[in-house]
Amino acid sequence: MSAIVITKENFEAEVLKASGTVLVDFWATWCGPCRMLSPIVDQVADEHPDVKVGKINVDEQPELAQQFDIMSIPTLLVFRNGQKVNESVGLIPKEKVESLLS
Repeated sequence: MSAIVITKENFEAEVLKASGTVLVDFWATWCGPCRMLSPIVDQVADEHPDVKVGKINVDEQPELAQQFDIMSIPTLLVFRNGQKVNESVGLIPKEKVESLLS
């Protein structure tokens, strides 16, 4: 399943009320490391159909970035049944992204 765009309008339904695991990528178009992480996140989305993957553009959704104290991007947050269970800041390899999910 490909990554979905998450906004403040659909955040509650797509992340907080989702059952199972949700990986959220906080990113921006001007961020080089974000552009390098994006295809890795897309690959994880394709290879793990049991995980919902969403992307939040911090420039378009500053309220969500502020809500989760996002100070640096890229930041990955992992939610399980609506609760934040894991977090990673900065560019990481695919294996580390997958290890965040377990």
